[in-house]
Order: sequence, then C-alpha cells, then structure tokens
Amino acid sequence: MRKKIFVRAPVLSQSGYGEQSRFALRALRSREDLFDIYIQPIPWGQTGWIWEDNEFRRWLDERIGETQVLLQEKHLQPDVSLQITIPNEFEKICPVNIGYTAGIETNKVAPIWIQNGNEKVDKILVVSNHAKTTYQKTVVEAKNHAGKTIEYKLQTPVEVVWETTPRAEPEPIEELNLEYDFNFLVISQMSARKNFKKTIKWWVEEFIDQEVGLVIKTNTLGNSIIDRHLTESKLNRFLKDYPERKCKIYLLHGDLTTGQMSYLYSHDKIKALINLAHGEGFGLPMFEAAREGLPIITIGWSGQIDFLRHNEKDYYQKVKYTLGPVQKKAHWDGVIQPDSMWAFADQGSYKMVLKKTKKNYDKVKATANELKDLITKKFSDEFLYQKFCNEVYGEAPVDDDEIDRMFDSLTEES
Repeated sequence: MRKKIFVRAPVLSQSGYGEQSRFALRALRSREDLFDIYIQPIPWGQTGWIWEDNEFRRWLDERIGETQVLLQEKHLQPDVSLQITIPNEFEKICPVNIGYTAGIETNKVAPIWIQNGNEKVDKILVVSNHAKTTYQKTVVEAKNHAGKTIEYKLQTPVEVVWETTPRAEPEPIEELNLEYDFNFLVISQMSARKNFKKTIKWWVEEFIDQEVGLVIKTNTLGNSIIDRHLTESKLNRFLKDYPERKCKIYLLHGDLTTGQMSYLYSHDKIKALINLAHGEGFGLPMFEAAREGLPIITIGWSGQIDFLRHNEKDYYQKVKYTLGPVQKKAHWDGVIQPDSMWAFADQGSYKMVLKKTKKNYDKVKATANELKDLITKKFSDEFLYQKFCNEVYGEAPVDDDEIDRMFDSLTEES
C-alpha cells in the first residue's frame, strides 16, 4: 500500500542536518511505489540554503509548493510524519511519527530527548551506533504522579540508518594554488565542538619549519562575505604567534559544488583529512573523504567509528583522547548537557600522528585504499536507501479526524 509521508526537515539548509534530510528524501524517492512524499522545510540555525540548480532541487521545490497548498487548504492527510531535527522539536502530528536525528556527540542525551522520544514519536532513527547506544544508556531522574523520584529511560525503539551523499566528478577550484606537494585538509566549522583552534595551532607547531600546507574549508556561521571577513580575522588571530612559519595555510570559504568537494578529496597534493572534533553524530566530511581513499586522522570516539572501523580493525590514523566534561561555552540547553562529557584529543599524540602520516605515507595511503573498498561495498546507495525505506514504511491505522486536528496547527505555522 502506498503511504503518504510528511517530511518536516531543513531540506534546503547548508548544514549536516540539511545533508541528512536530503539523503532521507533521495531514499524515499527511490521507492515512489511505496511513498507519496510531502515536504515542509524548516530553518537550521543561521545556515544558508543550497543554491545548485539541478533536477533534485527542482523536485524539492515542486513538492514543497504542493505541500504548502494542501496544508493551507487542509487537504493533506498523511499516514506518517518523518521529523528530521533535534529531538527537542519532535511533535505528535500524524498517526505514526518517526524522529530522525544526527544528534549525539556526547556521552548522554538531554532529559527532554528522552521525554519527547517516549511521548511524541513511535520510532527514532539515528545515524550511528554511538548515537543509538548513548540514547539507550542515558538515565534521568524524574518524578512520578506520587511525587517519588524514579529513573526514566527511553522506551521507544531506536534504529541506526547510516547516511551518504551524492558523488560527482572533480571540478577544479581556481583559487586553490598549493605551493607545496604535501598538504593536509580540514573541513570544519569554526566552533568549540569542532576543536578548531587547537586543530590548527598544534598543526602549525608541528610543521612550523617545514614545507607542508594545510587547506582549511571553514566558516563561522554562514557563507556570506561578512562571515568570510570574520572568519579570516579569527584565523589570523590564531596564527599571529607564528610570524616566521614556513608551513602554509590556505583558507577556503563560501559555497563549493559537490564536484569541488570531490576535487579536494582527490587532489594529488592533499594527502590526509584531519578531524579533532570533540564528537560527531556521523562525521560526513570524514565519510566523503574516506570514500575517495583519502587517509583520515581523527580520534576513536563517536559516530565516525561506524565507517572507520571494520571487523575490529581501525582503518584510520588514530589520535589518542580522553573523555572530559563539556566546556561551559559549549553548553546548549536541551541539547548539550552541562553534566555530559565528550572527547579531548591529546596534543602529543596528534603531533606524532601528523609526523608519522607524512613519514610513512605509502603505508597510510594503502590503509586508506582498503577502507575505500570497504565503504564502497557497505555504504552503497542501493543498500542505504533500502534500509531507510524499510525502517520508515511499517503499518499503522489512519485516523482522519486526528490528522485534521493535528494539522490545523501546522497550517497556521505555514
């Protein structure tokens, strides 16, 4: 039976959640014999919107437009809602509700995630086993109807659905002129969670007197000209203590096409990607780089382990880490809890891994090529799309009156 599915997600956002949303829609679209798809876009922070004009974007616009009309006319009666966002925002809006979150970089989730997970949705999909395990292991204290303190855990089923992104032929970036033959790559927002400052600072200290380069694709909030100036200013402040350095830094800011990202991953002078983030829900840039055979330097914590470790073997250059309390400046009410922990990369280990990667590059590259083959087999579009559709489909009764009531509020919001 073909089912009507209402997708509420940041489908046009240039963000990790945006990429996750577009993966979900490509998966659902691969089985239009099963799903009649309706889309309501939501914003994601201060990020910009995707701008490439292609067939998929035109399809998104068409579905968004039709959904808007049906919502306003109160003629939309979907069977299932798919809500792609942080769990604080899950709502009970259809007979069956599924939450799909990237979510968890720390060792516990916020209490509201447990509450909404139990009360607002019938199933939760996550992008990594780290996210699933953390969700299931988190225990919070709550008061029952008698006022007694009890332990409260997630009861709703949680399933892992890995994500993927489209591939494209490499498309040159004209402004990127690499002076040295050996360069590293960082793709990261300039934020506390990404551990950006120490990633750059420690790299410069290791290669300060060497002919080595670092390509940085970053921003502060968005891809505007104002943001570029702000980002350049911050980066220059990081580097002002090293005026005599021989190593080179290259800043890339702004919109890049899928082909230009592929160009970075496959450039013959870019030798490895670095990620020292305190935690990742999945780690999409690492996944994309590993899929192209680019060696990965990172820690053994959080979502990236799903695609960097296979059969108990690590296929990445491992930086040691310790778990510690999340810094105060990174606290985010209802998302990143003050009492939670995440990973802190070890400075000495990071510098040693950088040195070994450069010195033993042939061996490092061979490992990366092995990983590329494994990812090609295990993370194929066909497999991931089918897995996603299987998790979303399911059977549920349709209550038209309940749908009308729930969707009145959505129509007013639109």
